[in-house]
Amino acid sequence: MTGRIYFNRHANRWQAIIECGHDAAGRRKQIFRSAKSKREARQILQQLLRELEDGTHVEPHNLTVAEYLRTYIAEHARHTCSARTVESMGYMVERHLVPALGAHRLMDLRPLHLQHYYSAKIDSGLSPTTVHKHHNTIHVMLRHAVRMQLLAVNPADAVVAPRVVHKEMDFLEAEQSATLLRQLDGTSLYLPVLLALGTGMRRGELLALRWCDIDLDGRTLVVARTLEEAFGTVSTKQPKTVKSRRRITLPSILVDALRAENAKQAEKTLVSPPGDDRSDVVLRAPNGRPWRPAAFDRAWRRFKRNNGIPVRFHDLRHSHASQLLVAGVHVKVVSERLGHASVGITLDVYSHVIPALQEEAAEKIDAGLRAALAG
Repeated sequence: MTGRIYFNRHANRWQAIIECGHDAAGRRKQIFRSAKSKREARQILQQLLRELEDGTHVEPHNLTVAEYLRTYIAEHARHTCSARTVESMGYMVERHLVPALGAHRLMDLRPLHLQHYYSAKIDSGLSPTTVHKHHNTIHVMLRHAVRMQLLAVNPADAVVAPRVVHKEMDFLEAEQSATLLRQLDGTSLYLPVLLALGTGMRRGELLALRWCDIDLDGRTLVVARTLEEAFGTVSTKQPKTVKSRRRITLPSILVDALRAENAKQAEKTLVSPPGDDRSDVVLRAPNGRPWRPAAFDRAWRRFKRNNGIPVRFHDLRHSHASQLLVAGVHVKVVSERLGHASVGITLDVYSHVIPALQEEAAEKIDAGLRAALAG
């Protein structure tokens, strides 16, 4: 690869030119850049050579931000992300990113444009946490543009993302959990809530649970799949991570409840149409059909509103973990039950429980030392 500058008499301007060898057809591959002066042409040549050597050179193009984002979803995200993620990403792109940034040429996008976007979204009423999620999505999309050699650098690297305000985690203590279960007794929400409190499973994992995943005699269940709803379609997929596919030991109260539910469903299956593939699903809506995620969410929100329940359904998972940690169960066991990728995630998410454990540890070491000194 060689470069030179020369004065083009026909165009009446200086030019920098780099010879990049030949293409598959034997034609010369060249890069041209025009300059206003000999000095500027030399500077452009040096910059081009550096970019080519570093692998950061990008050929000029007129692709807009809107065109790129839509292409990213259609040709990349659609094949690498879950349908639910693609649906959420598409909403963010069309509702927020395209109206605000879509008209810019992708090559002209600068950190200042993104900083203005974040500020405007917060001023419009979006929470800093939501705008921080926008930043994370934008960053991933533009990083892909760098890999595809559409951008030399990722402008999102230089932007200060909005500060996330960490909300105190909501969770139920054991007595509050018992009160909630009494309120739900006899309803179709009772068993899902009991399972969430007793296993720490995610909503999608619960709704995908089948009787073939449960060993009532062995008091265990296997989390083998999760249910998601996107673009109006319900589908099952693999658990979130490798660690999410896990075996959970069941408390006796859950084993008893599941035996009762299994017997009740067995009676109804006797009159079900032949080949009914719904017979193996554990959790059922009031109409006897498997729960759709959106319908389940509506039922839970309605129950919360009518009964003044302050927690989200996902907070039942937090309640399971918090109650175990407070009871002294080792964090590694809690992490395995939750299906976290590492113990570090568990410690980070449930740091609110650590102060209480620290006090207990101090009391135990104090008792031990005093007993030893007294002896």
